[in-house]
Amino acid sequence: MASRDGYAQDRHRRRVSGEDFLLGTGTRQIEAFGRKVTTTANQLISPLSDPSSSLHYQHAMTELQKELRRPGIQQRVFSYAKASPTELVRSKLSTTEIQHRALTYLPDDLLRNIPENESVYSLFQGFQATIPEENEEDQQSRKRHQKSDPRSRKLLEERAPGSNEPSSLTSVRKDRDKTNHRLEMMTVRKNMCSAEIREIDNKISNLNTMRKIVLDRLGDIEQNELQLEQELLELGDKFEELAEEFDDAATLGNAVTPPTEVDPEDTAPDHDTLGLNESFMSASIYEKLPSPKSSKRQKPTRRKSMPIRHEHFEPGSNIRELQAHNDIITALDFDVPFGSMVTAALDDTVRVWDLNIGRCVGLLEGHHASVRCLQVEDNLVATGSMDASIRLWDLSKAEYSPRDNGSTRGNEDPEEDDIADEPSAPQSSSMQDCPLFSLEAHVDEVTALHFRGDVLVSGSADKTLRQWDLVKGRCVQTLDVLWAAAQASATMNSGDGQWRATGRLPDASADFVGALQCFDAALACGTADGMVRLWDLRSGQVHRSLVGHTGPVTCLQFDEVHLVTGSLDRSIRIWDLRTGSIYDAYAYDNPVTSMMFDSRRIISAAGENVVKIYDKTDGRHWECGAGMAPEKDGQQPSTVEKVRIKDGYLTEGRKDGVVGIWTC
Repeated sequence: MASRDGYAQDRHRRRVSGEDFLLGTGTRQIEAFGRKVTTTANQLISPLSDPSSSLHYQHAMTELQKELRRPGIQQRVFSYAKASPTELVRSKLSTTEIQHRALTYLPDDLLRNIPENESVYSLFQGFQATIPEENEEDQQSRKRHQKSDPRSRKLLEERAPGSNEPSSLTSVRKDRDKTNHRLEMMTVRKNMCSAEIREIDNKISNLNTMRKIVLDRLGDIEQNELQLEQELLELGDKFEELAEEFDDAATLGNAVTPPTEVDPEDTAPDHDTLGLNESFMSASIYEKLPSPKSSKRQKPTRRKSMPIRHEHFEPGSNIRELQAHNDIITALDFDVPFGSMVTAALDDTVRVWDLNIGRCVGLLEGHHASVRCLQVEDNLVATGSMDASIRLWDLSKAEYSPRDNGSTRGNEDPEEDDIADEPSAPQSSSMQDCPLFSLEAHVDEVTALHFRGDVLVSGSADKTLRQWDLVKGRCVQTLDVLWAAAQASATMNSGDGQWRATGRLPDASADFVGALQCFDAALACGTADGMVRLWDLRSGQVHRSLVGHTGPVTCLQFDEVHLVTGSLDRSIRIWDLRTGSIYDAYAYDNPVTSMMFDSRRIISAAGENVVKIYDKTDGRHWECGAGMAPEKDGQQPSTVEKVRIKDGYLTEGRKDGVVGIWTC
């Protein structure tokens, strides 16, 4: 045992002496290397006139060369030269330390945008505040547990040594501390909720910015889509023209007879005959005969893709306002959102608008008085005028190409929309080829019309309804409203056969035929006596009368189940066509002058500067229009007279000639 201890002590002494030897050797080498470096620096810095410095430098360089000749130093130098920087780092640092430094390193871009920590509470306090509080059931359960084990409760409630406070004071102190802790946690939770709200607000702001960018991108796509459709239409027209030319060339080639051998003297042309032939051919064929292309009627073109950008606007957003006319707008209609719109007013003009760019592209000229009603369906337009005539127009024949100005976005900011005092002048276009034909049979102004397919029905102040065949262009049936009313009155009253109005007396200022709509053989007509009559065009008889309005009917529209009517009695009524009874009704403060509905909303103009909207899905009434915005220079917008809506795209015409376009 003693020998083993002595061996261990001897081994320890030798290890310590070896370490001292190595440490001393290393220190001496470092000192020698330092002297050599100092000498080299002095040699380089000292002046050349000092001979002793050159000797020292030569001696130092000699010693350095001797050191460099040693194999150990050369191996180290060569190993450093061959090793890459990555290998050098790995030789000095462990893998764990390298991973730690890589994970803890953050670039300057991330460090530059670090949000400031505005919270005054620590992370531990936040975690502590998220722990749910003990409710009454947990407290009762804990009390039951304490009662079940009185010994443990006695040990827990035992007073601390050296405390002379009574148990009641200790209990109150505990309750106070607990209440303070709960109050502190409530404050922490309140600040956490406030921080979450701020974070959500920032996210909403960022999402709104992204939404606006995507919305602008959608507008550009729709603009490019419209240009491609225009190019496709032009290519289709060019293809038809080339096909007709080839057909004409083939027909002429087949009609040419093969040449026969004749005497050249007999075929010598006579000057008189030549002149006669030239004059005959030029006058009869090339000048007098119309070209088949000019007489060819273009087919209505329907857009292959519909704009959807307006569906993503907030309800009630203003897209654009147009100073369309200088007088009261009497009628307006459009085909599709951002498509073509036609407006008429008491200034005796009918204007065609390109809603994509918000410009007037032409005038429909031909009526001798103001237009009271119109309808736009695809490229066909029907207008009824105070001159007792009806005219049909084909907008596809207009010489107009939409300009590329990227204005499908419209005007989303009402503050940037400056309405001109005068209507915008029409663009360089020609509507002279648009008129198709005129229908003239009424003897008083046309106040209502509706066409579907090849059938058009019109109502006039001459108290008649006329059915027109658009293929033949003539009237095929005349319906006398007074005669039908008299027949209905004679059927209902067994006394004398005189006609008696079932509602109020007709208003002298109201149109006798206020509105009508047809579908196949069904016709609904609203008149000034407040009656809504349902006609069968096959028999020309009234098969049902809807009694309810106490004033002239000004507007109506029906679908498969319901019929909606608006009247000057300040009410809108919804009828069930299956039973003929009133399904729903609601009233306004002023007379209803115009109304229309789509799959979700019923919009109406009720003598105010806003459009009344009834949402059928949730039963909510709300308003949309220029009257909802703050007044500008103390001037209020004019009263809305006419409204139209399709797929959430709303247009409204006012008494001052302004047309507003909105989303709803």
